[in-house]
Amino acid sequence: MAIAHLHRLSSQISRNPLLSHSFRATVTRSSATVSSSPTPSAKVADRIVKLFAIDPDGLKRDVVGLSGHTLLKALTNHGLIDPASHRLEEIDSCSAECEVHIAQEWLEKLPPPTYDEQYVLRRNSRARVLNKHSRLGCQVVLTPELQGMVVAVPEPKPWDIP
Repeated sequence: MAIAHLHRLSSQISRNPLLSHSFRATVTRSSATVSSSPTPSAKVADRIVKLFAIDPDGLKRDVVGLSGHTLLKALTNHGLIDPASHRLEEIDSCSAECEVHIAQEWLEKLPPPTYDEQYVLRRNSRARVLNKHSRLGCQVVLTPELQGMVVAVPEPKPWDIP
């Protein structure tokens, strides 16, 4: 019903030269968006990325995230990382409390860590040596290619435990 109304309005606009060009463009865009947009549930289903997380107790847990979101967001949504421990997803304010270990075959599918990410990981490790499997969950963006990725959530470091 709404689409038919928009089409009628669009045809009336195209016949009336007095209406502004921007108004015509807005109505045309609106009708195109309404008529061609898929259902919202189909969009979300296309963005789902299923992962496996090994918690600090060694249990394998299913984790579901959305493409475009960070690994940190998916892990906090499933209770594997305390959301209060990492409020911002910016590297400048990171304390490495979202450190995760990623299986080798999945590391190769991720972009390499930035200098800032490596610095934060080194700064917060005891030995100041970077574990090659360590990444910050706040810096890993989920994509459909990461479907099935295996991630280990390490035990909190003693200085992270309240």
